[in-house]
Amino acid sequence: MIQTPRRVRASFHPLVVSAIEQLTPHARAVSFTCPPELAEEYRYQPGQHLTVRRIVDGEEVRRSYSICAVPRDGDVVPTLRVAVAHVPGGLMSTYLTEQLEVGDELEVMPPLGTFTCPALPELARHHVAFAAGSGITPVLSLIGSALGREPLSRVTLVFGNRNAESIMFLEELEDLKNRYPARFHLVMVLSREEQDAELFSGRLDAHRIRRILEVVIPPATVDEWYLCGPLGMVEAAQEVLAEVGADAAHVHHEIFHAEDSGPSVVVDTSAPPEAVVTVTLDGRRTVVEMPTKAESILAATLRGRPDAPYSCTGGMCGTCRARVVDGEVTMTKNYALEPDEIAKGIVLACQAHPVTDRVTLDYDA
Repeated sequence: MIQTPRRVRASFHPLVVSAIEQLTPHARAVSFTCPPELAEEYRYQPGQHLTVRRIVDGEEVRRSYSICAVPRDGDVVPTLRVAVAHVPGGLMSTYLTEQLEVGDELEVMPPLGTFTCPALPELARHHVAFAAGSGITPVLSLIGSALGREPLSRVTLVFGNRNAESIMFLEELEDLKNRYPARFHLVMVLSREEQDAELFSGRLDAHRIRRILEVVIPPATVDEWYLCGPLGMVEAAQEVLAEVGADAAHVHHEIFHAEDSGPSVVVDTSAPPEAVVTVTLDGRRTVVEMPTKAESILAATLRGRPDAPYSCTGGMCGTCRARVVDGEVTMTKNYALEPDEIAKGIVLACQAHPVTDRVTLDYDA
């Protein structure tokens, strides 16, 4: 009998910062040097992200940042470049945008993420993206790849920001307009700066997205949709696209920000278990006792398996996905998994809570 090989777990590697670019007063692009021996491990698809890890005041902090570069055929090593926008009070973003210097070393995990769509050079497609703020980061890689690798295709980008000063990658977007004048259409929407057309002045809410589709982008002409930004914008776009009959299989999305999960659960590890979770990770089985089902499976697992994969812990990045092979769990939030993945038993461990007294979870499946 042929057995399916176990999934090899990605691990962190120290990478040297090779360049830092100031994109806006509050955002930077950070490039890393990829050693030749790690080239294959760090090859990525447009739309994927890198997870960065560092210790702050004795506490491990992890954050995911999307790759804002287009992979080039023939490159000996991949170009690794991410964008970081400062988040008030953010431990990692404050360090990366205010303190990081060229030559510093950071621990970086190889590329992950499913916000992708392979380029198909033989097709003539219309790619349309709705992005807001730092949501442009993975979209830049996706549309750059589509324009460069699909010579018959065209791209329309609707990009929402507060004002002109806050627009990330403005020069690179203008360069795409100059390079592909007949195939790239850029629509800027500013919420705090008045523009000539009222349609493009305001927030990218459902009403404005609906009007843009009526006036600028006939939905029937679109083959692939990309949505990336805050939760409200992505949900508004999904609502409108469902109304106009867009095929959900061709609507790709990623959330960059969602509301905070609320106060953390206080756990008394000396209390008797309400649930017992058996975790398979890298071929090793670990039994995890959970004093309360209110705690996430990830949080409980990290007490016994600190090597368990995770990044955002907010249900957005999908790094902590695993398969339920026995028992039942419920998820508080899910911004990363598609319906077909959930149907196969895939869950986000950071949002998963046991329903049954015993659960078996397999990270390697």
